[in-house]
This record gives sequence, structure tokens and C-alpha cells, in this order.
Amino acid sequence: MFEDHDYPEHIPVLRDAFIEALFTDPDGFYVDCTFGRGGHSRELLARLSEKGRLLAFDRDPEAIAEGEKLAQQDARFSIVHADFAQLGGILDERGLLQVTGVGFDLGVSSPQVDNAERGFSFKNAGPLDMRMDLNSGKPLSQMLERISESELADIIYRFGDERYSRRIAKNILKARHDGVLNSTSDLENVCFHSVPKQARHGGAHPATRTFQALRIWVNEEMDQIDVAVLAAIEHLKPGGHLAVISFHSGEDRRIRDLIEAQVKPCNCPPEMPMCVCGKLPSMRWLQKKPVRPTEDEVSFNPRSRSSRMRVAERLSEAEGRKQAGYSGAVL
Repeated sequence: MFEDHDYPEHIPVLRDAFIEALFTDPDGFYVDCTFGRGGHSRELLARLSEKGRLLAFDRDPEAIAEGEKLAQQDARFSIVHADFAQLGGILDERGLLQVTGVGFDLGVSSPQVDNAERGFSFKNAGPLDMRMDLNSGKPLSQMLERISESELADIIYRFGDERYSRRIAKNILKARHDGVLNSTSDLENVCFHSVPKQARHGGAHPATRTFQALRIWVNEEMDQIDVAVLAAIEHLKPGGHLAVISFHSGEDRRIRDLIEAQVKPCNCPPEMPMCVCGKLPSMRWLQKKPVRPTEDEVSFNPRSRSSRMRVAERLSEAEGRKQAGYSGAVL
């Protein structure tokens, strides 16, 4: 989630591909679940008619302030200060039971990363925080107070795909015990010296995966993805599109599996000649193979390098029955 406009150095990742995947009707109602600094939202608004509407979510107060400015300028737009796990409840409260498209751009925005005081980056010294919303939850420093080495290693491995997770976890807790883990610079130093010398140079910084994993853990991002994506599917109208950009293989797998369970919900034994369980497909893939940035985009915006997008479409009940009937045991 890297935005531009008032922040010209911050460029929306997969901007054109994301908008093309999400947009189907200029008069429709769309939801941007990760406003950031509004890069994708502004592109959507540029395509909407006077009847079209866009609702955005974010839990970062700075993003909300930016969104409120946009809402004052454009009556078609509104923003909610909430994490996207609350998507279903808020749409229900507003009577929005069938929306045209829902988009997610997971992760952090460039302004969050570049602001050292937020604690997301290892490039500049900052507090051990990493909360998306500074007014809720616990900062990383407190989260580390009561966690075992094995639990921390598991978090770093699961959410960061970090092969040296055990060594890093051990050294993080040792540094904390010794009183030398007080800033993001300290954490970066621990990560750097926890990996073998031959792995410290030539690729991503040795702290990259650990910082990512700890951010996901602090903000409970994986659990929120489950709730939000299922709510988005439930509230899409037939023909409505779901587009999700992720930056981490664990996030991408979670998105893939959540959608695939709606594309192929049948649990009949493979030997059955046709589906008899009655579970109908509610989605179909438009982009099951992740869309990735072009070489030109990566060159122009290096932070887009690890991004990938999956896109699916909501089926009507009739389409679901047709899909189930033709697919049979393949489901």
C-alpha cells in the first residue's frame, strides 16, 4: 500500500491493474478497505459518475485525516475510522447489503514506513511500536514482555518466512533482557547479527522479514484478513468484484484459500459422479494466478517488487447452480 498525491514519493502499487480489476460500473458502490493516503480511492473516484459512491476504511488516524479532507472535497466519498475486520457490521448498519466492488491493499503505506516514530522501519531509529492505530492495542515493546522464545520464533517464521527465526527470536529476547532493545535501530542490529555473515548482504536487509512478521503480529492482521474477506464476499452483488493486493506469501496464501473455498465449496467424495452436498460456488476466479507488477513499475517504484494481486467475481445463485451442475465431482 504505497500512495502518492499529497505524498508524491508514495505511489499506489499496481494502481492501473487494481482499478481495472475492481471497476465494473460507474454508478456503483465501492469499498476501499485500506485507504492509506488515498491513491487508489482517488483513481476510483475519477471513474465514478455522479451517482457512484465510495466508502473507505482505515485505522490510522493520519490516514483518516487525509480521508476527511477528500470527503469535504467530494460528496461521493466517505471514510470510516475502523479496521477492515469491521467491514461486515458497518455495511449492515448502513444497509449496504450488495456492493459493486471491494478492494484491499494490505500492509503499510509509505508514509507509515517513512515516519520513524511509527516504528515500522529499520532505516531510522524509532520506538518499538508498529501499531496501525496508536490509540488502540499494545506496542511491540509491551507485546515482547510476555512471550516465550518458541512462540516468538514461530511468529517470525509464519509471518515472515524467516529461515533464521529461532536464532533471531533468541537474540531479541536476550537483548530485551539485557536492556539493550529500546528502539527499531536496536532491533535491526539484533536481526542483522543473528543471521550468518554470508546471508547479510546481496539481497533484502536481514531485518526485513522479522519487521514484517512483528508488524503483522502486533496488528493481528491475519485474523482480520479472514473476517474481512469473507464479509466482502458476503456483501458483493452478483457480478461484483473482489481485488486484493498482498505483499507477503502468507497473506497471499490466505487470500487464495479463502476465495478458493468459495469457488469450490463442494465436500463430496471424489468418487461421486455429481455434487450432492448442496454447497454452491459463490465466487469465480478472474485472476487466480497473482497479477504482479511489470518491470517498469518495479523500476519506477521498487517498493512494489513483492506485490501480488488476486481477483474474483461474485456469482448469482443461478450461476452457482450452473457451475455446480457442470463441474460435478471436480468441485
